Amino acid sequence: MIRSLQIKNYAIIESLEMQFSEGLTIITGETGAGKSILLGALGLIMGNRADTKVLFNGSDKCIVEAVFDVRQYNLVSFFDSNELDYDDELIIRREITPAGKSRAFVNDTPVNLKVLQEMSSSLIDLHHQFDTLDIHKQNFQMQMIDALAGNKKRLDAYRKSFRQLTKLKHQLAVMQEANSRAAREQEFISFQLKELQEAGLEAGEQDKLEQELKILTGAEEVKKNLSAAVFQLSDSEQSITSQLIEIGQLLAGVSGLSDDLSDLYRRFSAVQEELSDLGRDIERASESVEYDEEKIQLAQDRLDLIYRLEQKHQAANLEQLLAIRDEFARQLQSFSDSSKEEEKLAGTIKGLTAELTKIALDLQKKRRAAIPAFEKKVKKMLAHLSMPNAQFKVQLSTREELSLQGLDEAAFLFSANKGMPLQRVKDVASGGELARLSLVTKSLVASAIPLPTLIFDEIDTGISGDVALKMGDILRSLSDNHQVISITHSPQIASKADAHYFAYKKETSNRTLAKVKLLTKEEKIRALAVMLSQNPPSESALENARELLLR
Repeated sequence: MIRSLQIKNYAIIESLEMQFSEGLTIITGETGAGKSILLGALGLIMGNRADTKVLFNGSDKCIVEAVFDVRQYNLVSFFDSNELDYDDELIIRREITPAGKSRAFVNDTPVNLKVLQEMSSSLIDLHHQFDTLDIHKQNFQMQMIDALAGNKKRLDAYRKSFRQLTKLKHQLAVMQEANSRAAREQEFISFQLKELQEAGLEAGEQDKLEQELKILTGAEEVKKNLSAAVFQLSDSEQSITSQLIEIGQLLAGVSGLSDDLSDLYRRFSAVQEELSDLGRDIERASESVEYDEEKIQLAQDRLDLIYRLEQKHQAANLEQLLAIRDEFARQLQSFSDSSKEEEKLAGTIKGLTAELTKIALDLQKKRRAAIPAFEKKVKKMLAHLSMPNAQFKVQLSTREELSLQGLDEAAFLFSANKGMPLQRVKDVASGGELARLSLVTKSLVASAIPLPTLIFDEIDTGISGDVALKMGDILRSLSDNHQVISITHSPQIASKADAHYFAYKKETSNRTLAKVKLLTKEEKIRALAVMLSQNPPSESALENARELLLR
């Protein structure tokens, strides 16, 4: 709800301030007195663009400031998402400098025009006679139907779940794309892993094979040297073994003469025994060594396989190659896990979709039940507003997929004259007819839908007498639950005001100024009388004005 509007240095307004009633505020005045200028200034608050042409005084800045009570608008989340400090009292200010720079503020925090436009759309519903009204919008039409059907609580729960469904679908799409890429990689990795697994690699195998190959390829030389060593140790006439036996006999003959000689004999005997064991081991080694081309080829082939795999996978050694094999196995397992997660998420989405479809069908049922009475009331009220042949129908069609509104799409169809086909409201040309239709429909849902401040600009054009009086009654009724501001030339509508402002021009020595004045009861009677007749008004016009205020 707008509480006040201050305007400084705008168009032909030097400075003015208006306080608005919680109910119905009426603004009247002569043509050109500045009523449209007030709406232009309000448009700045709503985020419209402006330039230096709007400056009253080209050397000073223009300031337009509006104060709103926003307790009932559920704007806390909007403020949070735009990093603004929330307060129940909202102050919006626009400044335009002589240099043409425009700035916007919300509670003294600078904001861009996009934020201002989004915020003001929740605060002000401005209806010019020939402007596109929000009754054109499919979302608003559906909002009306849901209000009449009492769907708010059920719809809020549905939308919360639908947003979750949308989020899950996005997650699934991302996961499917990742899994699709992974599937292309999986085949290649699977081939690589299979090759490594079939190789049957074992830790330490490469060092063992390399050592074995050295021995196998040098078998002849190894056998020759080992055989010669055995011959020198044991088989020659002057073998080391026979010489050691002789030395042992010599030492044994004197070992009993002293402890030192005995110790020498004992040490020699140990060496002799060790050499004897060594000789036997060399002999066995010599007998075991044999040049075998088949074994050499097998070992070489095995090493060639290992070397090739190391080079292919850029591994420095067998240990790194085994680590790569294990990593391939882990990746394949992760592919399998991702696939299971995708299946699980798809199942969750399927279940939630079924649940939401059930709720959407319930919403649809309630909407269809509410439509006939709504259509009947709209036609009846339009007839009261001098449109006896007007036809109105709500077309509800079923979507193929769920949306934020459920399974339905609404379209308001309208025809103002007999014999004319019903058309979508957005295709109907007459601003006056649309204004009356908008007024009627909104008045019917006023108690059930959170409408912002409604501003009607001369929607009474072409209407007078009893029809205008009935339109005034509708505005009056609408203002019982919502703040309504109406700019009008109709005395019948103006008579319903809680607060009546009169816009007028004041001539100074060098220019014309736009002013507004909040009328007292007597001033209101005179203003109505002037609208009914002339200025100055006749006595009968004054009496008629008093009667209007009593109706």
